[in-house]
Parts: sequence; structure tokens; C-alpha cells
Amino acid sequence: MTARIDLTLDCTNAQRLAEFWKLALGYIDEPPPPPFATREEWLAQFDLPEDDEDDGAWLCDPQGAGPRLSILKVPEPKTAKNRLHIDIRVPGHGSDEERWGRIRAEADRLVAAGATVQHVFDGHHLFMADPEGNEFCVAAGPADPA
Repeated sequence: MTARIDLTLDCTNAQRLAEFWKLALGYIDEPPPPPFATREEWLAQFDLPEDDEDDGAWLCDPQGAGPRLSILKVPEPKTAKNRLHIDIRVPGHGSDEERWGRIRAEADRLVAAGATVQHVFDGHHLFMADPEGNEFCVAAGPADPA
């Protein structure tokens, strides 16, 4: 059996980062695990200290294809480049110019949502950072078979 993975991003503002990644990936808030009706009920089982304010978000691909994404508040700031990052893939069909146009359009959409462009690999991909500095790339995916 193949193992499934989840990804976790540490951050200082989980709700803000969750809104960015929902927009970037088309993800939704993941429902709480059964039998819990809310995330608050689910968290209550862990008997956290009352002054321990939860600031986490759990996202999932509505189609169930992509990995779940946990976004958790941590006290320490980001200090170095990520060793693992997310690649956002736009459709890879069409000419080089059409693919590059889709890559640039997606990057522009994400910049409007708070991302920053770190480096442009002209005609191939953009290296970017989310609103908290977590690195990701925007590139073309494989061309759909005809």
C-alpha cells in the first residue's frame, strides 16, 4: 500500500495563511474528524491549557486528490530557506508562449493575494514566497494527452 502524505506549514498567522493557500490551491477547510461536529470539539479532547489559544487551520483538496495541508502557529519566526516547497502547476498544453502566459497569470493572481516573486526563470517557472515567506514555485504541468 502506498503511503499518503499531509503537508504542514508553520506560521505566525494561521488564518491569514490558510486564506492564501485556499485561494492558491483551490482547497477548502477540512471538516473535523468524525465523530466531532467542530474543530473546537476535536481540539477539546487534547485538554490544552486554557491560555493556549489555538491558531491552526486544516485544509483539503475538495476532490480528494491532493495532500491535506495543516497550517500551525508556532512561536519562532522563519529563519532559513525551506528544504521542501510546494509547486503549483498550471495546465501545460499549448505553445511555449501560451504556457508562459498561464504561469505569469497565476503568479499575478497570487501576488494580488499577498505572495511575492523571488526569482523569474524566464519561460519556465517563477520562484515565489507566500505572505509569510514560505517558498513555492509556479510552473506548467504536463501537457494533457490529445
